[in-house]
Amino acid sequence: MAAKSLISKTGRKLLVTRCISLTSSREQSAWTPDKIVKSPHKDVDIPSRTVPEQIWENMERWADRTAIECAITKQSYTYHQMYKYSRNFAAKLRTQLKIRDGDVVCIMMPNCPDFAVAAIGALEAGAEVTTVNPIYTPHEVQRQITLSDPKVVIGVPETIPVLKEALALAKKDLPIISIKGLDGVLPPETISFQEFALADNVDHSVLKEVRRQPEDVAFLPYSSGTTGLPKGVELVHRNIVVNLLQQNVDTIRHYDETTKSSQDVALAVLPFYHIYGLSIVLLHKLSVGLKVVTLPKFQPNTFTDALKTHKTNVLCAAPPLILFLGSHPGITNEHLAFIKTITSGAAPLPRKDVVSVLDKVKHKLNFLQVYGLTETAPLATAMLPGSENYASAGYAISNTELRIVDTALNPLGPKEVGELLIRGPQVMKGYRNNPEATKKCMTEDGWFQTGDLASIDIDGTVTIADRLKELIKVKGYQVPPAELENVLKEHPDVLDAAVIGVPDARMGEVPKAFIVLRDGHRADAHSITNFVSKRVAEYKRIKDVRFLKELPKNPSGKILRRVLKEL
Repeated sequence: MAAKSLISKTGRKLLVTRCISLTSSREQSAWTPDKIVKSPHKDVDIPSRTVPEQIWENMERWADRTAIECAITKQSYTYHQMYKYSRNFAAKLRTQLKIRDGDVVCIMMPNCPDFAVAAIGALEAGAEVTTVNPIYTPHEVQRQITLSDPKVVIGVPETIPVLKEALALAKKDLPIISIKGLDGVLPPETISFQEFALADNVDHSVLKEVRRQPEDVAFLPYSSGTTGLPKGVELVHRNIVVNLLQQNVDTIRHYDETTKSSQDVALAVLPFYHIYGLSIVLLHKLSVGLKVVTLPKFQPNTFTDALKTHKTNVLCAAPPLILFLGSHPGITNEHLAFIKTITSGAAPLPRKDVVSVLDKVKHKLNFLQVYGLTETAPLATAMLPGSENYASAGYAISNTELRIVDTALNPLGPKEVGELLIRGPQVMKGYRNNPEATKKCMTEDGWFQTGDLASIDIDGTVTIADRLKELIKVKGYQVPPAELENVLKEHPDVLDAAVIGVPDARMGEVPKAFIVLRDGHRADAHSITNFVSKRVAEYKRIKDVRFLKELPKNPSGKILRRVLKEL
């Protein structure tokens, strides 16, 4: 009875503008005889375009509208300015730094308008773009620089010291481009971003030399792995372009089209260095003419101010942000009054967290769970506008097929739990210089093995059950145990180490370490956690340590994390 009243209460707040009504025959046809689940949405035509070409495709319709604005500094660019400045930046990369097709450009910047100019400009120059978390330590940055082998690195004054130290650790001497600080000062031994991008009378003819095809790599984000170093995910232009177009299908579209009299506003608090923020928030919203308002990082006061001041219409979020919206007393209907759609991804979301947000608003809005991975560029499934099945990750998006399999890759049927497989044009090319890892997750007939446990209902709705992977989810961030174990083993007193995620009411999960000390050595928990904290980003830090005489392992030497969890 309580559940029914809850549904009716929240149901009144849903905007059912483009909801699909699936007939019983359509529900049955979601599954093919060979147990493949089809998308209920019409397929999109896949154009032969690069990412910049897709972003500028309809620019003349909104050339003078604001493309992007920083909520803090108020710096902003129109679409026409974005087009000009990104091409300026591309031309300078080609002429002054000799960037050529297929070279890698590394960006270590928080969300800001210049991030968009740098990323799109690097693509215009024919480069591949790898993005780095701006709170990474020099050791973490050094690893990604070593793996991705960039020719240029781009940062802001706050990240330049880390980039310099990382380059020294990697024994590389690369050009460093930096934005000037708010005081107008350029960090020493760096190249001015403004002089590259904002210059007048730049000769763009050099860009005619660029020969990039849809099958060439555009972005090289690094996905956390559980068995070693992070893996470089090769996302080609076609992967990204298709995923942008898949979000525009009428039956899934979660924004209003930009016209002469209206323009939706999307608040970009999700980080652009992550594929969710990069592709779904930045690139997609620019490709359809929305105004993107950036926040360099999440802070309660600046976030709440931006929601209200900029009359936000579209908010892409992760579970911690949804929890904040629902629980923070400072968030009221006034802040959410213009919201039309909230999407949530990165991890499953409890229904009560959704209801807590909906109870604060006095108008109808869509609250949609989405699902995807770095390897799927990233969107794979999404709830339908108007749906209130918050436990579901929705349906496969256009051009996308799903399958559920057992451990032997045998196909399973409706409502059976197994590993979720995805096949579609948004699935990555593979892992950079890692054919073994690529082979482990890609079947010969093109299915990507997600490592996530899921079930699919008869009508094609997907429910994510659990993770096969051992990644620890800390506030939506992925923390690979193997990375922390490698750091722990660098401690002079540590012989062996294992890390698992343990539940935490505020963070979701936090890393806990199990340590075996070397014979005759002594160390306390504080020295262990302090050692790790100096070498990893804050969200990866060990929160608890337990000392054991030996770690539980199977005959092949693999750590039995299940036993550790039981401990």
